[in-house]
Amino acid sequence: MTGKFISFEGPDGAGKTSVLREIIQRLTVAYGDQLLVTREPGGAHNPVAEAIRDVVLSPDYPAMDNKTEALLYAASRREHIQQTIKPALAQDKLVLSDRYVDSSIAYQGAGREIGFEVVLTLNQFAIEDFWPDRTIFLDVRPEIGLQRIQEQRQDEINRLDLDSLEFHQRVYAGYQKLIQINPARFIVINGEQPLPQVVEDTWQAMKKEI
Repeated sequence: MTGKFISFEGPDGAGKTSVLREIIQRLTVAYGDQLLVTREPGGAHNPVAEAIRDVVLSPDYPAMDNKTEALLYAASRREHIQQTIKPALAQDKLVLSDRYVDSSIAYQGAGREIGFEVVLTLNQFAIEDFWPDRTIFLDVRPEIGLQRIQEQRQDEINRLDLDSLEFHQRVYAGYQKLIQINPARFIVINGEQPLPQVVEDTWQAMKKEI
């Protein structure tokens, strides 16, 4: 594989979608068809992974067992890797993914309190040590992220957005632990700045990696 794989992470309300939209516009000029933008759970042109996404994020299932949730994410991720990411890298493409395995470790391992190492081990079975080349983390405190969701995304709230502040605080702490463990892979961007500055900081970081 000769392409490059960069994931984007951040707590809910971090602004990943808005930042990615701007970054993709700039990258499309240079990369054209050699740029693949995808997401998790789910994946570009991946009906199996997308079907799992519909189940795991649906607000219709508020009582879903935590371990079931973790297993569904891992299953969707395996399909995403095999059918979307690896084929694109084999074609020398730049792959950008809105979330990847770090999300499961932070949300299910820390947030759901299943266990950091438990979820990491579960996902190692799915990913077989296949990690992004770099991970851009938009750093936004959970209180700020949830406030943004309430103010800006009332029509798009999913099942995870409905969890308590304490849940999102555990998620944030999980991300901080991941960053401490993998400082060379993570690029931390202050996501609490005005959007144009967040986009510019992200763009400058991206230019060093591609």
